[in-house]
Amino acid sequence: MRRSVGELFKRHGRRLLVYLRGKAGANDAPDLLQETFIRALRHGDIDAMADPEAFLQVIATNLARDRMRRRNTEAKYLEFKDELPETPSPDALPGESSEDNDRSRLLIATIDSLPPRCREVFVLVMQENMPVKAAAERLSISDSMARRHIRLAFRRCREAAR
Repeated sequence: MRRSVGELFKRHGRRLLVYLRGKAGANDAPDLLQETFIRALRHGDIDAMADPEAFLQVIATNLARDRMRRRNTEAKYLEFKDELPETPSPDALPGESSEDNDRSRLLIATIDSLPPRCREVFVLVMQENMPVKAAAERLSISDSMARRHIRLAFRRCREAAR
């Protein structure tokens, strides 16, 4: 079965990558292509399908659609407001608030620099208070992979805070 998926990848991988670039953008397309073939492998007997190419197309389309929905949701809920002025509290020591602001900016930059899937898991768990297992199910990844993403995100944030 792995050989038949490999053959499908050789025959249709480039076309699907071009398709996914158009649907999800150049940055997300390779990840979506990989996920397309992972899901095809999980499905099972591809050789018995009448039209495996159409099956791959449906998987790729659904993944691109899910990615766009997720991006729209993130944009809706993770929007930063410029209306609030950055004023220190009256009890703050001089220099304390600017140090906190610098640390916050550094952590935001660190989170932004995480790999896309890692950042998605981190945001779901930390921002939306979602359990790791639920985040894994929502992103269609294994629980252990979600935990690896969280460990990587925490490690990078700790390193940035030092």
